[in-house]
Amino acid sequence: MSFARNPDAVHVRAPGKINVYLGVGPRHDDGYHALATVFQAVSLYEDVYASASDDFSIAVVGDVDISGVPLDDRNLALRAAKLLAQTAGVTQGVHLDIRKGVPVAGGMGGGSADAAAALVACDALWGTELGPRGLHELAARLGADVPFALHGGTAVGTGRGDVLTPALARGRFDWVLVLSDTGLSTPEVYGRLDELRMHGEALADDPTELLEVPVAVLQALRAGDATELAPVMMNDLEAAAVVGRPDLELTLADGVRMGALTGIVSGSGPTTAFLCGGPEAARAVQDELKATGREALHVHGPVPGAQIIG
Repeated sequence: MSFARNPDAVHVRAPGKINVYLGVGPRHDDGYHALATVFQAVSLYEDVYASASDDFSIAVVGDVDISGVPLDDRNLALRAAKLLAQTAGVTQGVHLDIRKGVPVAGGMGGGSADAAAALVACDALWGTELGPRGLHELAARLGADVPFALHGGTAVGTGRGDVLTPALARGRFDWVLVLSDTGLSTPEVYGRLDELRMHGEALADDPTELLEVPVAVLQALRAGDATELAPVMMNDLEAAAVVGRPDLELTLADGVRMGALTGIVSGSGPTTAFLCGGPEAARAVQDELKATGREALHVHGPVPGAQIIG
């Protein structure tokens, strides 16, 4: 399936992300968890085309399986467009054409990238001129990962992950991603982590409210040194993701055996991300993982957040 791109459409590209570090605190009464995380935007993208319309509609194609993508108000990009229109008093509609390159329900923030791209595209299409701060405020209302997809690069996220502080990351980090045919539900993974902690089975079974990203993680990023970063990467959600998908444990072990510095479940999974020593090392790991029948991609970061193309 393909869609015809309107030459008058605003084209915005936004990246997927990897959680280089993800500390998860206790569940709050509102259902959210306190987080201390480091996001890195990587070169796997969502493309959103916004064109003028009388109402609100959406069409989706993809380089990945899109069977689970909703085409109604459950779609975060459509909700982003409507929220912007409501906030800015816009009476027009918009048609959104989305080409997905980030795995659906893969723990890489593809839906959040769509929402960020929709905000930027509609802001330009309608001339609402909310500016970075206004768009950030709307992004935070849509979801914890949406503000980061707006900004990109590398950033520390606290609160629900939506309070961002840019982190200096020198140079380039090379990653190999192993994709999965089936996704994992983020709320279910968080719920499983709560259960594991209740029974003392999770790695961090005594979470505190005062979460912080370890200094060693920030130092490794600042040095641009993958060998320093590898031993300090961590994801509190990994244990819960592996319970739901035991095959991930084998994938993580295989990637390291094949030459990656380390492997981690990306966000809530099931995508796994392998940090490599450079482009050549990443290509070698990618080839070996592909030889086992896995879908493996070589990406790099950090890259910019949502940007107008052309």
